[in-house]
Amino acid sequence: MMKEVKPDLSLNTSKKEQVEEMFNSIAPKYDFLNRFLSLGIDKIWRKKAISFLKPLQPKLILDVATGTGDLALEAMKLNPDQIIGLDIAEQMLAFGRVKIANKGWSNTIKMMQGDSENLPFEDNKFDAISVAFGVRNFQHLSLGLKEMNRVLKPGGRLVVLEFSKPASFPYKQVYNFYFSYILPFMGNLLSKSKNAYTYLPESVKYFPEGEAFAAFLQEAGFVNIMVKPLTFGTCSLYIADK
Repeated sequence: MMKEVKPDLSLNTSKKEQVEEMFNSIAPKYDFLNRFLSLGIDKIWRKKAISFLKPLQPKLILDVATGTGDLALEAMKLNPDQIIGLDIAEQMLAFGRVKIANKGWSNTIKMMQGDSENLPFEDNKFDAISVAFGVRNFQHLSLGLKEMNRVLKPGGRLVVLEFSKPASFPYKQVYNFYFSYILPFMGNLLSKSKNAYTYLPESVKYFPEGEAFAAFLQEAGFVNIMVKPLTFGTCSLYIADK
């Protein structure tokens, strides 16, 4: 069984409740910290993920755990009819709506609050589904993946970006030091959150990656699963079809 990691183990509230509260609290600094702490590489990862949806020319896209909408904004390059960005944290969505409005895309990208493990959509609705750095925060990973499979059309595609752990020397050692010490210190300091960026490396440490996560996708009903490590394994891209 996968170990459950919560933002604050001293509290009796659920992981889902804590994740919602945590992201609402760091929403004002979230985009800045993403760029700052990843050195901007996260933008390259998102471009790569969306490139694997291009052959399908999807017209209706669901972006799960959309946050402030970075991946949804990147998906506009696919010229879809509509993108729905869903997230549990309303404050993250609020900042996302401003970004979308500034681009003039509010008619195409709809941001809505919702639970990734209980998607408010009918079966076989979406041509494509994307998730960037969100599945790690699901309280019940299997349930969230099965829900995405349920609302994806047959022949549709899911792309998932998630942090992973580099294995090669010396990048592994440099990464571990940065991720365990520098990132939590700077992230918690700048976000004024006591645990958001301490939770990040802990959640990555215990999250199934590579073929282990591919097994979760297969169990949820996905096929043609591909695993692509990015930036020496710092991040992994998962592509799966229904």
